[in-house]
Amino acid sequence: MTVLLDAPADVPAQVVPTEDDAQAALFATLSERAAAARRLIVDMAASTRGCHLGGSLSVLDILIAALHRASAGDGTEVVLSKGHAAAGLYAALHVSGVLPENPAPLYGLAGHPYTGHPGPKVPGVRFPTGSLGHGVPYAAGWALARRIGGQGGLGIAVAGDGELQEGLVWETCQVAAAQRLGNFVLVVDRNGGQNDGYVEDISPLHRLSERFAAFGFEVAETDGHDLRALTAILSADRSEAHRPLAVIADTVKGKGVAAVQGKAGSHYVSIDATRAAKWKRAIR
Repeated sequence: MTVLLDAPADVPAQVVPTEDDAQAALFATLSERAAAARRLIVDMAASTRGCHLGGSLSVLDILIAALHRASAGDGTEVVLSKGHAAAGLYAALHVSGVLPENPAPLYGLAGHPYTGHPGPKVPGVRFPTGSLGHGVPYAAGWALARRIGGQGGLGIAVAGDGELQEGLVWETCQVAAAQRLGNFVLVVDRNGGQNDGYVEDISPLHRLSERFAAFGFEVAETDGHDLRALTAILSADRSEAHRPLAVIADTVKGKGVAAVQGKAGSHYVSIDATRAAKWKRAIR
């Protein structure tokens, strides 16, 4: 919505943007970034090695929102703990302006840093991840260090639901709660799938919200593809918070590509350029 200020008849009315306008513009920008990033991920699936397509597409909106939060420049660090979704991270970093060069044509090529798991040679990546569970304590450690140093910002870990089978995740949750790390946020990309099939068939996560609450976390559940909701949760002021936050984001594996959406088989995909072009044209 806009507000037209009163003006004399011979003077054009001044259009003053309202907060609603600013928010609409922001989410239009974030949505455009997400669509562009999905096309880049498809390009990486068409590389000589393919990529972890399904999880990269499911986590993409979370990463776009988290990187927007980090763009405030307050020291917030985003750690992709489910490092196999590196293609999604590279794409999100590029469209968010953190990574200057397009990673898609260089993905998986010798001599370039865009490998199947992210490392600190990539601009915007501070911690290497790949072994599941390890990015969660990296982010919690960052949050603790910022607090000890009297500095602001969040430590945001982005993990997969299959990754929650790692004991290190829950050890970190226990420490984060004990240390009252209100500036630590764990976002779970709950797409329901993992390398071997569906989480529900392998190791179900019963009462997940209650589990996090029992560890002493604040808990929020949201649609992991709703950029408005994700941005609102991650942008909230946590400077006075004394409990870490768990965000359970319900997502769809392969989101945005109809041919693989919701399918466990989309975990790792290698396609040719013709199919990639077809999939990219359908992304909105």
